[in-house]
Amino acid sequence: QVQLVESGGGLVQAGGSLRLSCAASRSIFSINAMGWYRQAPGKQRELVASIASDTSTNYADSVKGRFTISRDNAKNTVYLQMNSLKPEDTAVYYCNAAVGLFGFWGQGTQVTVSS
Repeated sequence: QVQLVESGGGLVQAGGSLRLSCAASRSIFSINAMGWYRQAPGKQRELVASIASDTSTNYADSVKGRFTISRDNAKNTVYLQMNSLKPEDTAVYYCNAAVGLFGFWGQGTQVTVSS
């Protein structure tokens, strides 16, 4: 089991940047995959980016070239650097950890991008 706490959301103008952090309650060294998802009002939750234990990454097409996911095993933290933000990036962003057959979620952090 692992508890996840997201931070770093906020209000930013289009073209701006934010960095989200996801702090885990225990070591993430052995966690197979961690990821960031988002859910906009009236829409389904979608994968934004994921990073495996070997640091391989995967991105949604809509964020490729703008967002970067990284992990710091020493700090038990996963980051999402978001650049060139667009109004359509507005959503609640959730951190996820895949541990065996189980997925664990944080409480989410709101990102609002104004035009």
